[in-house]
Amino acid sequence: MQPENPEPYSAPAQAVWPAAAIPGQPGAHLRATQADGADPSPSGDADARSADEAKTPSELVEIPDAEPTHGSKLLDELRGQIAQFVIPPSQEALDAITLWVVATHLQPAWQHAPRLAVVGPAKRCGKSRLLDVLTETVHDPMLTINTTPAAIFRSITEENPPTLLVDEADTIFGTPKMAEKNEEMRGLLNAGHQRNRYVTRVVGNDHTPHRFATFAMAAIAGIGDLPDTVMDRPVVIRMRRRAEGEKVKPFRSRRDIPALHDLHDRIAAWARPLLDEAADLEPEMPVEDRAADTWEPLVIVADLASGHWPRLARVACARMVAAEVAAEEDHPSGARILADIRRVFYAQREVDSLSTEELLHHLRQDPEAPWAEWGRGGLTARELGRMLREFEIKSGNVRMADRTQRKGYMRNKFLDAWRRYCPTVHPADADPIPREG
Repeated sequence: MQPENPEPYSAPAQAVWPAAAIPGQPGAHLRATQADGADPSPSGDADARSADEAKTPSELVEIPDAEPTHGSKLLDELRGQIAQFVIPPSQEALDAITLWVVATHLQPAWQHAPRLAVVGPAKRCGKSRLLDVLTETVHDPMLTINTTPAAIFRSITEENPPTLLVDEADTIFGTPKMAEKNEEMRGLLNAGHQRNRYVTRVVGNDHTPHRFATFAMAAIAGIGDLPDTVMDRPVVIRMRRRAEGEKVKPFRSRRDIPALHDLHDRIAAWARPLLDEAADLEPEMPVEDRAADTWEPLVIVADLASGHWPRLARVACARMVAAEVAAEEDHPSGARILADIRRVFYAQREVDSLSTEELLHHLRQDPEAPWAEWGRGGLTARELGRMLREFEIKSGNVRMADRTQRKGYMRNKFLDAWRRYCPTVHPADADPIPREG
């Protein structure tokens, strides 16, 4: 399972200058040796892993580590290289980036092509620097700066797809007008997540229909969240601006690219014989549905590498997916309205129904919720109805305690939506408030 590379890599020599490395073209150089100063050991291990808010099942944390292998040492070395230039938001995020890079070298084995969404709230959070490192370590990088969708899907082959690297995605999807103008790019990124999703275009003077492949792994970096349909498919890395005292190594092409290309070549040489084995593996996943589709290649890479990586991959998967579920529930245009209504019903002692007026009153009373400032004068009955209709929940006549009837919402109409879209919001999340009267 672990093909051995006879060439030593644990004690690299100083790179000899001048090097012939070409930025963005790993493997196009005469093999350079590892640059001096790269620490192959990861910064921190299981005992120093960040305490994530999401609770990780104990069976994942307690997965026993195997003996280090050639593959696990390569992944450790790659993680150490990435950590020199960027500070990811957590150790789990650093593990995920490492696994994603190695997964690009096994793309023909995957049914789904995981996206890596590198997002941050502002400039200078390290997004572009991370893409610099990815460019030199992923399989066949294709930078899409000012590249048309037509050129991209004409560059994708089914046998050996490139790895798409999209920087400054906020200039593509940042406003509704931009997103509408770049709808074809969004469609390409969405379709390419799954194998056998094609786009058909007419080509040539005789306008012959031709199918173009879209399947390719992609890293997408930008300020703020990407469109909802794109954010539903990636491993999300939420970068932060460096705090005072946090330091990284400056990225210098002449000095650093040869070392990254050398590591790229060794990872590719290790992964190539494992292609068939990777395609046959179906690991048990700690998450379900689309999240499982996205993370499965990363977990398979970890299992192939062995060592401590099977545990690290599953812990990262469980914690990072849970964090994104919580973020989705907090998004006003997503399941946030359902989660807040769940809390209102619990605070009102699980009454059978609430009038629209009473429900709006309680929603607007939450100082941490957006509903008091929604629109011009706060969330309205019309807007509430529009948001809930997306979840197939409609208002109707409800009987009040004083035996009158008003327009409102029945609690049992929400049960299925609560279970599907905000399952982590439990009654324990809110303190019951005695009803007036």
